[in-house]
Amino acid sequence: MGLEMYLDLLSQPCRALYIFARSNNIPFEFKRVQLTKGQHKTEEFRQVNVLMKVPALRDGSFTLAESIAILLYLAQKFKTPDHWYPADLQKRARVDEYLSWQHVSIRAKGIKLFLSKVLLPLITGQPLPPEKLEFAIEELNVVLKQFEEKFLQDKPFIAGSEVSLADLVALVELMQAVCADYDLFEKRPKLAEWRRRVEEAVGKQLFLEAHQEIMNVKNLTADQFAPEFLDIVKQHLLNQN
Repeated sequence: MGLEMYLDLLSQPCRALYIFARSNNIPFEFKRVQLTKGQHKTEEFRQVNVLMKVPALRDGSFTLAESIAILLYLAQKFKTPDHWYPADLQKRARVDEYLSWQHVSIRAKGIKLFLSKVLLPLITGQPLPPEKLEFAIEELNVVLKQFEEKFLQDKPFIAGSEVSLADLVALVELMQAVCADYDLFEKRPKLAEWRRRVEEAVGKQLFLEAHQEIMNVKNLTADQFAPEFLDIVKQHLLNQN
């Protein structure tokens, strides 16, 4: 049995894995798990990941959850070019530093804006109140400023002169807000140039391919989502507001 990856490209971490594997010619079988249909809650998928979350990996009898762990596993198993996860201690520490920080910052604020701006109106039939939308945008702006000042600074990429796992993980998260019609790159030239460099490093066509589905998510209607999925989204937003 070859390498299998269980992914839904609506998910940012899944897109990072897909892009990383494809750009490094890592052979894998794409096992699609549709979150909107509740396929991650099936007993069949539970045999792969008892946490019932995507992404997940199966490599023979070995299974692995959590996107960062999977990225590191692939980088080391397939001996991908050093720049992805550098052997140099301090460069690697910069990658680890960003990957440790991003969960409750870029990821958390980006997904909150996406859920509020795209999925909440599907659930309620009403747009998010303007003041709540403005608050979600301001929260994201705070972490974007931190990202530029702390992690990007005046470097081409987070770890220096070449793209790394940190850059890829960061950009797919930021694209979630872009796909919710918030162009966070528009008035941030440094960030826009960084985005261009990351896309070119992984391949622009591959990057667009991975984001095609999420770019069209606004065209979906509530009846295309499993009720359980919408309930989870609603509860998540209620807990945040």
